Amino acid sequence: MTLVAVTFFGLLLLGMPIGYVLGIAGVVGMLQIGGEQFVSMAPRRFFAGLDLFPFLAMPFFILAGEIMNRSGITRRLVEFADALVGFLRGGMAHSNMVASVLFAGITGAATADAAAFGNTMVPAMVKKGYSRPFACAVTAAGSIIGPTIPPSNLMVIYGSLMGVSIAGLFAAGILPGLLICLICMAVIAALGRRLNLPKGTERPSLRSILVAFRSSLVAMVMPLIILGGILGGIVTPTEAASIAVAYALVIGGLVYRTISVADLVEMCIRTARVTGVIFLIIASASILGWWMTFEKIPQLIAVTFLQISDDPAAIIAMILALLLVIGLFMDVNAALIILAPVLAPLTATIGMDPVHAGIMIVLALNISLMTPPVGACLFVLASVTGERVEAISRALAPFIVAEMAVLVLIAFWSDLTLFLPRLLAG
Repeated sequence: MTLVAVTFFGLLLLGMPIGYVLGIAGVVGMLQIGGEQFVSMAPRRFFAGLDLFPFLAMPFFILAGEIMNRSGITRRLVEFADALVGFLRGGMAHSNMVASVLFAGITGAATADAAAFGNTMVPAMVKKGYSRPFACAVTAAGSIIGPTIPPSNLMVIYGSLMGVSIAGLFAAGILPGLLICLICMAVIAALGRRLNLPKGTERPSLRSILVAFRSSLVAMVMPLIILGGILGGIVTPTEAASIAVAYALVIGGLVYRTISVADLVEMCIRTARVTGVIFLIIASASILGWWMTFEKIPQLIAVTFLQISDDPAAIIAMILALLLVIGLFMDVNAALIILAPVLAPLTATIGMDPVHAGIMIVLALNISLMTPPVGACLFVLASVTGERVEAISRALAPFIVAEMAVLVLIAFWSDLTLFLPRLLAG
């Protein structure tokens, strides 16, 4: 066990990509317990880690988001959000947050949100008088709404690995995502006068709101197709994702006519690259996960936690602390794949609903997307805006605290998390 840990953390500190780190550490573990005979199982485990039908939903969701983003949907969603809340002090910051909610129902990925708004909203906010670090911080804080409100690739991974209803996870993610938006808007309002944030234009008329709504309507139909089909039991998540791609192609190619064949080829290549990275992590993690199961590490961690305390509240607090600390140093996809099989049985021991436990784990890892030193959204924003990660991190501090408060609320108030899944199931 020590050799595997040294290999894992040593390679991680040397800067090796996490997908390779996971695979090599898993192979070292197999060598340690069974020599060459066990190592020969690695290719089979590598394939078995990806041999799950729901995983097909991920490349489709990624491609649908690419198409909708390239077709100009982002601009239309921002215009609608600005028509709703742009007149407030810090109006563009509020618009950024509302647009993140609307955009989340299309992409389901935090980095896609950060890249899209980093290229559009951040320059516009700076031009209106916002500091660049604050504009980046607002965008980063809103970006994690993407993988919280469905569709969410992290929820697809968790549901597939742990046998939890993906539809239930999608339904349970809606309220937490909206809560994150509201609490971040409260932070913006609280900082408005202290930071002297620019105030928007006069309150919009009903006509201007309706015009903006009509312009963005075709974009907002897409989340309804995805959610309505899945939650209504009409289609599986994979089928809904493929329908979303077809709808995005029709909108981008025939309605808005902003996508060329060359654009489509480029988007397919980008989708393949992103999917390849995620699938490499999943497959490699399955090797390490097999070793952990063989060594009974999940049971060991569960026993250790229960020895510290058998109080459910204390165990939930320890789980949250573990997730937040691990998320500081590890890619969220890898962290989810490694920790979910460890933590899910522990949450079952204390009587947590599987959907509630899944949302808690996913949301905790989502927050790590914007925390240094390896927060993916921080580096995306730094690369597209030219702002330093350190400056963005300092401006993000109040938003991180606020979103952690939402995480604690979700973790300890199961009825709030499960309200929509129960309502839709009933």
